[in-house]
Amino acid sequence: MSNLLKSLTAGTLTLANRLVMPPMATAKAGPDGKINQELLDYYADKSAGGYISLIIIEHSYIMPEGKASARQLSAADDGVVEGLKELAGGIHRNGSKTVMQINHAGSGTKPEITGTTPVSSSAVAHPRIKSMPRELNRQEITDIVKAFQNAARRTQEAGFDGVEIHAAHGFLLNQFFSPLTNKRTDEYGGSVNNRMRIHLEVIAAVREAVGNGFPILLRLGASDFREGGVTIEDSQAAAQAFEKAGVNILDISGGFSGFMVPGLNGQGYFATFTEAIKKFVSIPVILTGGITDARVAEQLLSEKKADLIGVGRAILNDSRWAEQAIVKLGGGSLS
Repeated sequence: MSNLLKSLTAGTLTLANRLVMPPMATAKAGPDGKINQELLDYYADKSAGGYISLIIIEHSYIMPEGKASARQLSAADDGVVEGLKELAGGIHRNGSKTVMQINHAGSGTKPEITGTTPVSSSAVAHPRIKSMPRELNRQEITDIVKAFQNAARRTQEAGFDGVEIHAAHGFLLNQFFSPLTNKRTDEYGGSVNNRMRIHLEVIAAVREAVGNGFPILLRLGASDFREGGVTIEDSQAAAQAFEKAGVNILDISGGFSGFMVPGLNGQGYFATFTEAIKKFVSIPVILTGGITDARVAEQLLSEKKADLIGVGRAILNDSRWAEQAIVKLGGGSLS
């Protein structure tokens, strides 16, 4: 049997196959961050037929100060839950499972988006977008951890199958993890254990809110691809700690490099990182990055580079990609 068509269980989450649609920002939410018909239609189209076993909803801000961009989806207040219920329900009716990604942009935003000065681990300009943040104090860190917790609770209340914590792509948790931006001298800075302290606090707070039966995923920026940034050794240590803390699936991507890395190309270009991290954990690992051919996805799984395959731009460009891939590999509808 095709590896891509095999089922997988992680915690209480059972997936019909190994194909994942990773989170991709659409800028289709309402100005208030709420679900609208445009977003419902978009995800209904992507999930049609249930060929994609897991759809991860685009990153959603946990508080207004953490909003990354205009028309970003919100998980920041209880008023969004009803719309999110409609979104999760529609995807479920099509036969796919779905989790929601929650995020704080930190310095990965601009004052014109949030109406306030961006915040970060330290007052260091964002390496990519160059915004200059102010440093968070301990109370503000506690408040952000609480905001992640509340956003995860809303995700559960809306009927999603799990929640994904965003710690990649140069957003706030990545800013704490990376020596490029974390210059703190307190318990949140310095060693890799200190730089991932906020991640462990977020995981613990989320787990407290959702209970043991609700899957937690974490998207990790495994490398910044910049001198002085996050290394694969940092990420291996973090992956072990996150598994011990109760994360059920790791979703691997880039750090300050984002999801695309100059000079890194080919299908599955993060495979060396997922393979390196798999050596340190027993939980499933998702590989994304330029995968457009089902046979390549099959090969990456057979070579044990990853446990799940994320296909983003190919599905973004062609909503029938997954159906064609499944048919090519000899499977039928999975709904």
